[in-house]
Amino acid sequence: MIQIKKFVFNPFQVNTYVLYDETKECVIIDAACSDEEEEARLSNFIDQMGLKPVLLLCTHAHIDHVLGNTFVAKRYNLKLSAHEDGKMYLADAPAYAASFGLTLNEVLQPTHFLQDNDLIQFGNSSLKVLFAPGHANGSLCFYSEADSFVVSGDVLFYQSIGRTDLPGGDYDVLKNSIWSKLFVLPDDTIVYPGHGPETNIGSEKVSNPFVAIG
Repeated sequence: MIQIKKFVFNPFQVNTYVLYDETKECVIIDAACSDEEEEARLSNFIDQMGLKPVLLLCTHAHIDHVLGNTFVAKRYNLKLSAHEDGKMYLADAPAYAASFGLTLNEVLQPTHFLQDNDLIQFGNSSLKVLFAPGHANGSLCFYSEADSFVVSGDVLFYQSIGRTDLPGGDYDVLKNSIWSKLFVLPDDTIVYPGHGPETNIGSEKVSNPFVAIG
């Protein structure tokens, strides 16, 4: 069974997730730690729990979600797995970070490209990759059928959706992604978003003001 630890990092309040099971292997999703204190919070948890990081995953490559990738990759000797379409955001990432008063001296590039319906395996567990653009090019969600949850990145939030006014954003594309990839999941599927509190698919299908069905 997958256990989930959530950290809230950087001024954008990004949710970074550590997923692990009984084997102690773990994956880190959206390493967003932006300073030494946040890096220590993440690494101390991993060390204290005796976890072995085996994968570094990225839901999308907007600046707020990638600030800690280099730290995690170097500390745990990991490569970055993401969708190839997100590479466009990384070229200007240091300058974009600086405009928000953040420091990003080294940008980690993905070396393993994930596709829709890929199966990610760690320990005794697996995650299905769901390609869900509309908020950003290359947006991915990670679904565990066995444990009834999905890590949605900035695709779907509690009573909201990802903004669509940034490069690569498109409301109609995002709505289609949510309806075709997320709202087809069981209603009791827990949604772990890129910002804010958890929700579930059933609630969002009927009450999300941006994408509710019918």
